[in-house]
Amino acid sequence: MGVAICGRPVARRLDDGYTLEVNRLCTDGTPNACSILYAAAYRAARAMGYNKVITYILDTENGASLKAAGYTCEGRAGGLEWNGAKAPKQADQYPRQMKTRWVKKKEGLHGS
Repeated sequence: MGVAICGRPVARRLDDGYTLEVNRLCTDGTPNACSILYAAAYRAARAMGYNKVITYILDTENGASLKAAGYTCEGRAGGLEWNGAKAPKQADQYPRQMKTRWVKKKEGLHGS
């Protein structure tokens, strides 16, 4: 039905050893599969000792699956362009759009 690929946060300042990022999520369109995968990613992260899971979506997406899985929007994040040595070589390899960052934290965790 789907897959969620998680790893260390791409943004270096968020890579604190307690945060996991959902880097990719893909489904075959099965209803609620995205919400189920986001919730499962959080449960797996907690089982491995992480306190927080983050992910990014395009600012034109409504985040319904993330809301259903208990994530909250932290607002706009990311830029329109990649920078650095690992930037894609062709502009059509990624959407040139702002993103929003979503987070789900361990209960009682503030300021992290």
